[in-house]
Order: sequence, then C-alpha cells, then structure tokens
Amino acid sequence: MPREPLYLADLSRLKEVFQELEASLEECLLCPRMCGVNRLAGEVGYCRAPAQLVVSSVGPHFGEEPPLVGWGGSGTIFLTHCNLRCVFCQNFEISHLGQGDSVDVEGMAGFMLWLQERGCHNINFVTPTHYLPQILHALYLAARRGLRLPVVYNCGGYESLEIIRKIKGLIDIYMPDIKFFDSNACARYLHAPHYGDVVKGVVKEMHAQVGDLVVEGGLAVRGLLVRHLVMPGWVEDSERIMEFIAEEVSLDTYVNIMFQYRPLYRARDFPEIARRPSLEEYGEVCRYARGLGLRRGFGE
Repeated sequence: MPREPLYLADLSRLKEVFQELEASLEECLLCPRMCGVNRLAGEVGYCRAPAQLVVSSVGPHFGEEPPLVGWGGSGTIFLTHCNLRCVFCQNFEISHLGQGDSVDVEGMAGFMLWLQERGCHNINFVTPTHYLPQILHALYLAARRGLRLPVVYNCGGYESLEIIRKIKGLIDIYMPDIKFFDSNACARYLHAPHYGDVVKGVVKEMHAQVGDLVVEGGLAVRGLLVRHLVMPGWVEDSERIMEFIAEEVSLDTYVNIMFQYRPLYRARDFPEIARRPSLEEYGEVCRYARGLGLRRGFGE
C-alpha cells in the first residue's frame, strides 16, 4: 500500500493552521523579513507578493531530482515573487517581475487534482513561503476532493522557524536550497546578512520533522532533500555547507550539488560571480562532500 501523505492524518488541524495563517496576512510575518504589512489591505512587503496567489506555470516537470520525477513527472506549481530576490536569480521573470496569473484557492486546488490525474508523483510548490496560508487552504480543499499525493516544499531556505514548526505534520518532503553561509555573500547577493544562521536552524528543524529522504519504488515519499548551487569563487563556502549537512543534519541526507549556475539577472554587476563555475570547482565540492561521508544525490 502507498504511504499516506502526512496532511491526510488530521484535516481538522490543517484547517486550523491555514485559518490562523490567513488571518496573519493582516500583519505579514511569514518569513524572516518580518515586514508586518497588511497584505489583505493591498500592501506588499519585500517579496512584493499580493494577498492572492499568483502562479506562473503548472505541469509535470521532468528536470527535478530523479526520486521526484519518477516516470510521471513532479507536479510543479511555480509561484511568483520571492522573499530573497537574489541578484543572480535564475528565474527572475517569475521571482522578481512576478510574471503569472492570479488564481483563487479553489483554482489552486483544481491544479493539484489535475496534476494527480496527469499521473504526477507529487505536488511540488516552488517558492511557497510567502503564499503558505493560501497554499494550505487549497491543499485542504484538494484533500477533501481526493488528493492523495505527497507535497514538496521547494524553497530558498529563508524561512521563519516558528512557521516551519507550525506546519509540522503537514509537509511530506522539504526541499530547501542552501545558498551561502558567508555573511558577506549573504548580504551582497541575497540582501539577507543572517541568511546562513537562519537556514541552519530551518534545515535542522525540517530534518527533525521528516527525517532523511525515504524512497519507495524509486519515488520520494517523505523526508529532506537539500539543494546547493555551486557558485564561482565560493568553493570554501560550499564546503562549509557540506560540513554542516554531514555533521549537524545527517550523513544520509540526499544532497543535490548543482552545476547549472549561469550569470543571469544582475550577476554581471558583480564581477566575482559574472562567470560559470569551473568543472574543477564543482568537482572539488563533490569530492569534499564524499570525503565527509555524504553519498546520496550527487556525482563527481
């Protein structure tokens, strides 16, 4: 029998959580930016997200990690805007410019059910942080209408620890992208000097909730999957991230060490990251991770 998604265990609690978080949009404190704006009254904070969901695209995605893709694809829902707004953003049209269409929670629930009907293996919310209340509301509606897929929280790692603790038992797969630990890099490229400290606590909490990634029949069903994009000139910082994962999270962590960085958006305004990383830099990070005892999710 397939493993039942966590959110189905107690729909009444899911309802309580989304109602509480929706009310909090009057003073939005969903992420560490702590903007405190009244999104229900039309105000926007750092992320620029409105109160209503804005979706860029919906469909099966075959470019995600193999345990998410399987044979039917990962059911990705790309949400607009972002609480990081990195200077090197690879999806700046979506995350910075907000290109997408408004949709209500009923429509979002319909997207989830459509992805399930298409044969996708999960519902993959891309950049969900600032839309979490609306997403959980839609998830509640979809679950009542027959949704049975695990949900993936695909984020940049700049999360409120309080909020992540609040949604314990509602998310099946956490997929944070750990960007930098170096405070200067965090300030210069993410405009978030304390990002490194924040993401450490968040990733440890995520792992405490769902554990190492569990793969059944070739498909991810529960657990933590960590992404890290190797940046040009920042190999030592990447190695610090690998040390953290190996020593403070788990040696069985599934880690996707990514090589697809390109200098997009405003990256060319920063000469030190205005190039692709070299194969030597990427290989060094992978070898270092393997030397620490990490083994899942990456090659060399």
